[in-house]
Amino acid sequence: MAMSTSGGRETGTLSDINVTPLVDVMLVLLIVFMVTAPMLQTGVDVQLPDAKAQTIPDDTGKLIVTVTKEKRVYIGRMEIPFAEVEDKLRANAKLQSDREAYIHADKALSYGDVVKVMAAIKLAGGDKMGLITDPLE
Repeated sequence: MAMSTSGGRETGTLSDINVTPLVDVMLVLLIVFMVTAPMLQTGVDVQLPDAKAQTIPDDTGKLIVTVTKEKRVYIGRMEIPFAEVEDKLRANAKLQSDREAYIHADKALSYGDVVKVMAAIKLAGGDKMGLITDPLE
């Protein structure tokens, strides 16, 4: 007499989940995001000064104020007039919540112009500021 584990019933459906297609799709998405993530780096091109400094671990989500050698000021990719930097930063929700900003200034700028931007950030509510430089090789 043969013994059956299904209690004498024959079931025609398979109750196991096939995860192979799910893994395939996830791997393809991972590769797509790995290839496109470096291309998403946005910003304004400036010639940064070289300095031996600690790197920022993750600059995504940080408020970056960029100043070009033509004295154009950008918050992210949005250009603002030099005279309105303090007012625009005072209305910036990211600065008001984090209380920190990073300055991305061209090395051809005078020290006074960088200090004006730093003062505007401080008056707008920024307690912490960082200067972004190119690392020395």
